[in-house]
Amino acid sequence: MNDERDTEADDAHVEIPLESLSREALRGVVEEFITREGTDYGHDERTLEGKVEDVMRQLERGEARIVYDPERQSVTLIPS
Repeated sequence: MNDERDTEADDAHVEIPLESLSREALRGVVEEFITREGTDYGHDERTLEGKVEDVMRQLERGEARIVYDPERQSVTLIPS
């Protein structure tokens, strides 16, 4: 059953190709995603810049993707 629900949820999302965003817009989406939770509880405190670079590499390697959820009218990043 979980697979069926996951497929339905995936169908509800629209993937946003990286090439369709300006560098500034892409960075804004990534920064908003990173800061969404507000607090980093990791062992070593990392800079925002370091986190942005990590997420950008994941997007460029295809390990993550940007999706738009029309129902919630929001953009998020999900693992590929």
